[in-house]
Amino acid sequence: MKRLLLICCVLAALDVAARTPVLVGMTDTARYFPLLAGRRVAVLANHTSVAELPGVVDRAGRPVATDAAGRVHLVDLLHARGFDVGAIFSPEHGFRGTADAGEHVSSSVDARTGIPIRSLYDGNTRRPSDEAMRSFDVLVVDMQDVGLRFYTYYIAMLRMMEACADYGHEVIVLDRPNPHGEKIDGPLLDMRYASGVGALPIPVLHGLTMGEIARMAVGEGWCAPCRLTVVACRNYAHADEYLLPVAPSPNLPTQRAVYLYPSLCLFEGTPVSVGRGTDRPFECYGHPALRGAAWTARFTPRPTAGAKHPPLEGEECRGEDLSAMPLEEARGVGLSLGWLIAACRNLGMGERFFTPMFEKLIGVGYVREMILAGASEEEIRARWTDDLVRYRTLRARYLLYE
Repeated sequence: MKRLLLICCVLAALDVAARTPVLVGMTDTARYFPLLAGRRVAVLANHTSVAELPGVVDRAGRPVATDAAGRVHLVDLLHARGFDVGAIFSPEHGFRGTADAGEHVSSSVDARTGIPIRSLYDGNTRRPSDEAMRSFDVLVVDMQDVGLRFYTYYIAMLRMMEACADYGHEVIVLDRPNPHGEKIDGPLLDMRYASGVGALPIPVLHGLTMGEIARMAVGEGWCAPCRLTVVACRNYAHADEYLLPVAPSPNLPTQRAVYLYPSLCLFEGTPVSVGRGTDRPFECYGHPALRGAAWTARFTPRPTAGAKHPPLEGEECRGEDLSAMPLEEARGVGLSLGWLIAACRNLGMGERFFTPMFEKLIGVGYVREMILAGASEEEIRARWTDDLVRYRTLRARYLLYE
C-alpha cells in the first residue's frame, strides 16, 4: 500500500509539473524593477516582448494596456510604472516585427508612448551613436529567439552589449525559452564565414537561450565584458516543449515553421524557394525545374506582407508541402540535410546550386564540397561530431536551466 501511495504521489507531482506554465523573465518584475529605479533606461525589444501579467496596474492604479490576447508589452509596462525609458532599440524586422528579412527599417517614434525608436537595422547603424549611448544608464533586452545561429536577434543583443561595455552600462536580459530546447546540431561556425547571420563559433542549433548566449559570449571573451544580469525564466527546463505565443518574425508564422526552419533555411543559399510569398513560408520548398514523385506540390510566390519581393516571384514551383506534418514529428526534425541534398541532385546544377549565402548559413566550406562530391548525409554529419562533443562541454558552463 505504501509503495502504491508513493507511486501515486510521484505521478501527481509530475502531472503538476507538466501543467505549471513557463514564466518568462519579463514576468519576474520583483527581480528587475529594483535594478531600474532611478536610472535612465533603454530597451532592446520588438513585438515578441510581451507576457501575461494579470492584475498589473500603472502608477495611478489603472490597468496597463494589453493586446487582444491579454498580453502586456514590456515598453508599455515600464512606461506605465513610471520608469524613465528614453529609447527603444529595434532589431531585424523592426519594433513591430513586420519588415522583410534584411529590410532596412528607419528610426521612428512609438505612437503609444512617444519614446524614440532607434533602428539597428537601417542599413547604416551597426551600433548606436555616442549621443544615443549617453542617453541611458541601463539596457533591458527582451526578445524571443528561436535557437539558431543564423537567427539575428542574438546578434543585435551582442552589438548592444559591446556598446554598453564601452560606456560602462549594465545590461539586463529578460530571458525566454529556446523553442528548439536542448537540440544541438550542425557544424560550428568557421569565423571566416562570420556575417550578419552568424557571429559566434557555435552550432546551427546551439541549445541556448538569449541569456545563456550572453553569458557565454562574455565568459569566452567573444564580447567585451559588460555588467550583465540575466533574469531567468521560471518553471523551465531545456527539454520542455515551448509553444511560442507570438510569431517571432513575419515568415515564421507557425510553430511548425519554427521547427522546420533549421533545415529549410539552408535553401536560402540556393535557388530553391522556401515558400516566402505564400501562406506556408518555411513549411514548403520548391523550384520550377524540380521533377519527380517527391515533388508534387505546387505554389507560386507572390508579394505578401513580410515578403514584398519573394524569390521566384510569379513562377510556379514544384516541390514538397510539409504543412501537414504532425507538430511532434516536425519538432523532432532538428537539422536535416536530406531535403537539400535531394533537391541539389535533382536539379543537376552543380556549383550553380549554391550561392555565397550558403556558407554563411551552414557556417563551413566543407558541406557544399561534400554534397557536390556525392557524400551522404551521414558522411557529412560525421565531420562535425567531434566539434559538438567539445561544444557540449563548453555549453554546460553557461546553462541556467536543466
